[in-house]
Amino acid sequence: MEDIVEMVSRDPDENGWLSSSQAWLSRMPEAGDFAREFVLDRPMLERARLSQANTMLDIGCGDGRFCRLAKELPLKATGIDPVEPFIQHAQKIDPDGHYLAGFAEALPFEDAQFDLAVFYLSLIDIADMGTAIQEAERVIRPGGTILIANLASFFTSNGTTGWVKDNDGSDHYPLGTYLEEKGNWCEWDGLRIRNWHRPLSTYMSALLNAGLTLTYFDEPQPSGGPEGLVKRYYQTPFTMMMEWRKP
Repeated sequence: MEDIVEMVSRDPDENGWLSSSQAWLSRMPEAGDFAREFVLDRPMLERARLSQANTMLDIGCGDGRFCRLAKELPLKATGIDPVEPFIQHAQKIDPDGHYLAGFAEALPFEDAQFDLAVFYLSLIDIADMGTAIQEAERVIRPGGTILIANLASFFTSNGTTGWVKDNDGSDHYPLGTYLEEKGNWCEWDGLRIRNWHRPLSTYMSALLNAGLTLTYFDEPQPSGGPEGLVKRYYQTPFTMMMEWRKP
């Protein structure tokens, strides 16, 4: 319990999410942005359904959106996030849901309490990603699943550079320093947050070191959306999904 007390006393704004929370809630529709609505939601829900889980922990749940989506399975979901305004918002629009404030690196749950743990675009926000994965492994039951949606590592290596226009007017998305793990501060639409770039091997090693077995990997394709965004996504697909099983 001492470790949990130490972790929850940390600054919940260390990655900028507390000071950016209202801007995020104002800009993010219930349907989600392009990546969530048209790329990740459908396969994430399908993998959650195929896991046959009865209980799910959404780690870094933000405003609770995926917990609400998971109710259609049906599935008893718990969401946890260190940013209080997100937890308050989630509870307000989902009064029957279960949401609490806490850090991924010190989950306030007993061992083997959930069938499924989810990191839906949240590992990139967690500084001590290895400990967060070990905690997720701890709180799922034997035979349970960790389901991950993440930004592709080649995409995050770019940092804040983004797309670059060539002399001929065409665009390209350059690689950054791929093998260097680093936190990048990004600013857009009133938000200022720190996302972590890590090589894919860093994620894979952390999951393997936790004793997990890879059971699924995909780079999902868009199921719809604005034509321009779909075209650019096919040119530079920037998300991936992984599913890992606890023996």
